Order: sequence, then C-alpha cells, then structure tokens
Amino acid sequence: MKNNFNTCNLITGCAFSLVLLSAMAVSQSVWAHGYLEVPPSRALLCQKGENKNCGQAQYEPQSTGETFKGFPNGAGGAPLQGPIDGKIASGGNALFSALDAQSATRWHLTEISDRNITFQWQYTAAHPATQYEYFITRDGWNPNEALKRASFDSAPFCTVDGGHQVPVGGAKQNCVIPDSKSGHHVILAVWTVDDTANAFYDPVDVNIIAEAALPGGWSPVGSIAPSTPLRVGDKVKARAFSTAGENTQYSVEISIDNADEGQAENWSFKLAEAINNAHSLIRAGIRDEDGNITPIRGNNSLYAQTESGVRRYEVQLEMQEDAGASMKISALQPEYVLDNGRVSMAFTAQTNRRMNLEATLFDEKNKQVGIVSQVGEGSTGLSLDVRSAPGAHTLTLVGTTEDGRTTRQDTRSVTLTGEGAGIEYDFVFPEGISDYTAGTKVLQPKTDEVFECKPFPASGYCKQYSSTANGFEPGVGASWQLAWDKL
Repeated sequence: MKNNFNTCNLITGCAFSLVLLSAMAVSQSVWAHGYLEVPPSRALLCQKGENKNCGQAQYEPQSTGETFKGFPNGAGGAPLQGPIDGKIASGGNALFSALDAQSATRWHLTEISDRNITFQWQYTAAHPATQYEYFITRDGWNPNEALKRASFDSAPFCTVDGGHQVPVGGAKQNCVIPDSKSGHHVILAVWTVDDTANAFYDPVDVNIIAEAALPGGWSPVGSIAPSTPLRVGDKVKARAFSTAGENTQYSVEISIDNADEGQAENWSFKLAEAINNAHSLIRAGIRDEDGNITPIRGNNSLYAQTESGVRRYEVQLEMQEDAGASMKISALQPEYVLDNGRVSMAFTAQTNRRMNLEATLFDEKNKQVGIVSQVGEGSTGLSLDVRSAPGAHTLTLVGTTEDGRTTRQDTRSVTLTGEGAGIEYDFVFPEGISDYTAGTKVLQPKTDEVFECKPFPASGYCKQYSSTANGFEPGVGASWQLAWDKL
C-alpha cells in the first residue's frame, strides 16, 4: 500500500572481518531501541500488517537493523563497519532476515508528495544520539537486487546532529529530498547511538510524487496486500465502505480459476484489473509521477474520487477447505511404561500436506500430561515428554495446513503402565497459573517435586510469577515458603 504521507499535515578490512563485526553487534546486549515512525519504516508496516511475511520483525520493529555504526565507511577512517551488504535491513540478525528481501513489489510504498519532509522517530528505549543520517537509493538503482552500499548515494542527503542528548518524546528532523529523486526509492534512516558501538538502520520504502504531479483528485482508500496463496475455487472480494457502511455498488469480487491465478501476486493483479474495469471512480494499482494508476503483480493501492462516496476498502478472502488433506496417528504403541511417573512417548504423524502439528496427551481426568508441537509433512516422528500416573490415556493429534484453511484431527487411546511419581498434581508449573487457588498442587519440573498452594490469604502469592518477578516460584523462588507447602 502507498500510505498517503504529506508533511503539510504534520502540524495539524576483509569479508571475514566484516561478518565478524556484524555478528558481534548482534550478540551485544544493547538496550537502545527505536524505529522511524513518520514516514513508517519497513518493519513498522510489518507490525501494522501492511507488509506481510516479515518474520520476527512484525513483533519487534524497534529492534531491527541494529549493528555497528560507521555506514557506509568505517567510523573515523576505520575499515568498513555497519551492516553487511545484502543484510542492511536486518542488521545481520537472523531473526529479522525477512526484511532483507528486495524487489519492485515486495514492500508497501509510502507516497511522498512534498520534498520538504519531517522524519520522526519513536523510541521504546531512548539513548543519547550522536547523529541522524538519511541516505537514499541512487538514480537508476535496481529495486530487484538486494540492498547494498552501492544501492545508495555515497553521502546522506540529510544529516542532523544528535547533540549527544537523549531525545525527549521522540525526535524530529526537517530535511529536503533531492529534486532528482522521484518514483520508487528506499530511504535508509540511520540513528547513531552515542553511548554504544551501534547504530540502527531503518529502511523506508517510498514512492516520491512531484508536488505538481497529483492530478485527478484521487484519494487513497486502502490496498490489496497479496499475502496468501489461493486455490482454485477460492474467491477474493474488495469490499467498499462509505460513511454510512458498506457500499456494495463499488464492491468487486473475483474467483480463482486456475493454479497460476492463485499465486498471491497474480490474484492481486487480477483483482486490481477487475476493479479498474468495473468503475471509473475507483482505481487500483501504483501511481506514477504523472498521476497514472496502473496495476502490478504485487501490492496494489486503492484510490477513489470524492463523488464515489467510498472512504475505505477491505479485502476479504473466501477460502475453500482442502478436501484432499489427510492426517493420522501411526506407529503408536498400545502401552508405554512409566519410570517414576515419566516416559518419552514416541509415535508418528502421517500427513499428505505440510501441517502445523500439535499432539496432546490427557489422563483419565482429562488433565493435560504432555504436549508437543512440530511442523511436519509425510511421515513425521513425534515424541511427548509425559509426566503422569498409570492408567488409560487419550492422545489427540491436530494438524492445520500452513495456509490455515484446513484442520484435521485424530484421537487414539493409549495405556500407561509402570510406576507413577507417587503424588498427584493438578498442573506442571507454571501451566495454568491463573487458575491456582488454595490447595492447588503443582509439579515443579526443575526439581521433580510437588507443592501445594497455601490457604487464603497466602494463596494469592501462588499466582505471582513472571519472567522478571519469580520470588514465589515453588521450591525455587527466594520466598516460595510464603506461598507453598512441599508435599
């Protein structure tokens, strides 16, 4: 999507050494975090759902692109530092490697209609700033190649002194985009942190529209973001909405008639074309400098004329279940033998599709005593780490295809024999912690001991546990005796 952005509205050594440096930067424990909010960075649009298939970036836009400072040359004349070519967006961190993908249609573009631009940062952990720099892709750059130093002009078009100060309430810098830049570009925003060895490299995907090239009165009203492959028989509908609700007059639906059309970039193109053919007051595609709006095989923006009354569009997928998908449990023994209440229970899942698998074992009281999740296709071996007592049990296997359209389930009975742990318990700590009350018995897996929650009012402490506050963790926390009795 091209998010409409107009600043006028803001007031209202060697390759090995380079790899080593970036690897070191990723491993450092640095608490500075932030991202470019205006215009929105690639990672921020992942969090907003307008960029798809972003990996961990959709959860942590503030953490992406962190590595050594010194782009494009080494700081103070040192050898090259900063991000590795091809890994500029991720900073070389594997968690964010999806951001390094680069093509003419991979990312949503933010329209820039004023060369006088204000950049605004948002921080989750602000640190003093040495400076802010803004690089832009060179004239004639290839948007289908991975981003590297040679993709950008060698000097920033804007540099702002950070003053070695901690920004208060975010940071804003007024800059001017060069007159030679128009159309699709990537702006690389660099926040150099003053009290660490690192900087944050935040790419922004933009479509620069010249000030005089906004003819036609088109207003952005949504986008077609092709994130999901479809199958024959599926349908896609662009639903139009006015201030009074859905405006069915301008809603458009297409069907997927063959496998080629089901490819995400192709159904986006087909829907955009169908919209343009159906309505003169609605357009779908990418807008160029001359105001022409043309569909592409990728992310298409939606525009409307005021007289249409359309204020926004929503894209709705009607996906048919994959009737041919199958899954079953196999190689399950009728009996598994417990050793002091524990057993590793191995079996196999047979599927004819790639699926997200989850296997759960329940005891006679339907208490969960083992669970495992795994992605599998064909014959997939699974192993449950079980803690239970002898008796009849139920194994449930649920598989969901990766596109989420189809779920299959298989349930089998299995018997556990041998010896139990001796003391029954309700939960394996910290599972079900919100349900802990006086008398709740939990197994502490760190010590293989069972603890019982004390009577009220001490029972309130039994729920006090988090990644940072675990003083009442049974048998382990510094104050566990205030909440628990060891059985």
